[in-house]
Amino acid sequence: MSSLPDLSPGTDADALLARARLTFDIEAAAVLGLKDRVGPSFVEAVRRILNVRGRVVVMGMGKSGHVGRKIAATLASTGSPAMFVHPAEASHGDLGMIKTVDLVLAISNSGESDELAAILPVVKRQGVPLIAITGGLDSMLARHADVVLDSGVEKEACPLNLAPTASTTAQMALGDALAVALLDARGFGAEDFARSHPGGALGRKLLTHVSDLMRSGDHVPRVSPGATLSELMREMSSKGLGATAVVDADGRAIGIFTDGDLRRLVETGADLRELTAGDVMHKGPRTMRADALGVEAAELMEQYRITSILVTDAAGLLIGAISINDLMRAKVI
Repeated sequence: MSSLPDLSPGTDADALLARARLTFDIEAAAVLGLKDRVGPSFVEAVRRILNVRGRVVVMGMGKSGHVGRKIAATLASTGSPAMFVHPAEASHGDLGMIKTVDLVLAISNSGESDELAAILPVVKRQGVPLIAITGGLDSMLARHADVVLDSGVEKEACPLNLAPTASTTAQMALGDALAVALLDARGFGAEDFARSHPGGALGRKLLTHVSDLMRSGDHVPRVSPGATLSELMREMSSKGLGATAVVDADGRAIGIFTDGDLRRLVETGADLRELTAGDVMHKGPRTMRADALGVEAAELMEQYRITSILVTDAAGLLIGAISINDLMRAKVI
């Protein structure tokens, strides 16, 4: 069995924990310090992004670039079309990605990035609006920007005050604040979020309908009220739902019989040979419409402690069935 290496001088456990806690304090202070500095410029930034006809083009070098990629992804997933363009690549052809209908969101702690300096004059000549997130309020980036968001921090969490730590945390928080403010201003709701996250859990819950998952046609077990119990059991067994619908002559669902009902019936000692589906069915079964959400079916199953639900149309005709296993396979639950 492997063991942890001995701590060498300078890596005392208490010192390591103290450094971690100090890092949290410094970065928390950096984020909280932004609260008093958001004002008219933040509102103007939100207004400009709301009005942009194209995309928000996020740019940044080094660690600011990594933050920029995350901000672009967050904006895009919350209703503000966005992409990240690397400033160094922009000066070698990628600048063609930026159109006059776009808006540039440039991120730099110092505001003096050479790569940004090389392309910002071109961006401005194209008439593309520029929003800056920077701690350098008198910097090259700030001078070019139409709107400046102050992300300055008193110090980095790095003990050398060199590695971008608190400053990148502040940039990330400002980007999140922009995304959330824009989300709210657009009236972007859970269903909108689901449409941009169809593969996620929320997407599956809000976009998957009963019609997407239900069994239909010959895959739906059904018998008439006059069917013998033997016929009923064969239908249940062949269709593998663990239940069968009982339908009238017009195809309306008038009852249901499940595996659990069969076990309970056997325990009573009744003469099963004399019974029909109409004798043993549960009348007035729980049903759903095909356009209901899969998650609604799951909630109904949980509420009534059942494992399958019949699906009917507006006239009450049986058109399908859905089980808890169907919902689990689709990862709705």
